[in-house]
Amino acid sequence: MNENLLNMITTWWAELGSAATTAMRIAVILVAAWVLIGVLQRAIRSMRVRIANRLDDREASKRAETLGRVFRYLVAVVVSLIAGMLVLGELGVSVAPILGAAGVVGLAVGFGAQSLVKDYFTGFFILLENQIRQGDVVQLSEHTGLVEEVTLRYVQLRDYDGNVHYVPNGYITTVVNMSRGFSQAVMDIGVAYREDVEAVMDVMHRVGRELRNDETFAPRILDELEMAGVNEWGDSAVVIRCRFRTQPLEQWGVRREYLKRLKAAFDAEGIEIPFPHMTVYAGQDRTGKAPAFPFEQVVQH
Repeated sequence: MNENLLNMITTWWAELGSAATTAMRIAVILVAAWVLIGVLQRAIRSMRVRIANRLDDREASKRAETLGRVFRYLVAVVVSLIAGMLVLGELGVSVAPILGAAGVVGLAVGFGAQSLVKDYFTGFFILLENQIRQGDVVQLSEHTGLVEEVTLRYVQLRDYDGNVHYVPNGYITTVVNMSRGFSQAVMDIGVAYREDVEAVMDVMHRVGRELRNDETFAPRILDELEMAGVNEWGDSAVVIRCRFRTQPLEQWGVRREYLKRLKAAFDAEGIEIPFPHMTVYAGQDRTGKAPAFPFEQVVQH
C-alpha cells in the first residue's frame, strides 16, 4: 500500500515537473519575444532618428519615418509568428502539418480574399516607390486630404472639414501628390474687356513683388511671380493667368494673400473686376461710339 502511494506521488511529481518545465519554457519564449520586439523596434526607431537628423531634405525625413513605422510593424508580426510556432512545439503540437495546412488554407483564402491581398501588394509598392508619405496632401480617386497614416493595407486621410477617410490600397489607381518638392499657386485673374491688359499685368507684377518682399511670406515663395498672360476670353472677362512657385503645402495661403492684396490694388487703380452682367446696345456702329440703349427707362415705361 505504501509502495503504491509512493509510486503515485513519484509519478505525479514527475508529471508536474514536466508541466512546470514546459510552462517555464513557454514563459521564457514569450518574454524573449516581447523583449526582442521591443529591442528591434527601438533600434529601428533610433536608426530612423539618426537618418532623419542627417538629412536636410524634409521629404526624405518623412519617407524615413513612414518606412520606419512599416518595418516596426513587420518586426512585430515576424517575431510573434516565430514565437507562436515555438510555443506550439513546446505543447507537443507538430508544426509541420500546421504549416502544410496553412499553405492550403492560405491558397484558398487568397482566392477568396483577393482584394485584401491586392491591398497589401499595392501598399508595399506605394511605400517602396515613395509615392505617399505621412504629412503629404494627396488626392486618391475622389478622396483628398492630409495623409495621417500609411500602412500596407490602407491610407488614412483627413480632409479640410476634419473628416477621416480610410482608402484601401487596392482601390488606389492614381496618386496626385500636392506636396512633393514644391507647389504652384496658380491664379486666374478676370478683368473687364475695356481694361488695358498690359497695365493690369504691371499691377499684378507690382503686387507680386510686394508679397515676395514681405517678411512673413518671403520664406514661403521660391521665385518671382510668373506671368503666363491672357489665358481665356470669358463671357464677361479677360482671364489672365499667373503663378507663384512655393514651398510644399504653402500654395493655398500664398494664393489667398495675393488675391486679397490684388483686390485692394485693383480698387486703388480703378481696374474693374467684372461680374456676370448684360449691357444692351441699339444701333452700335463699327467704332463702338454709339450710346447704350436706355434699357432701364424702357422697362420703367
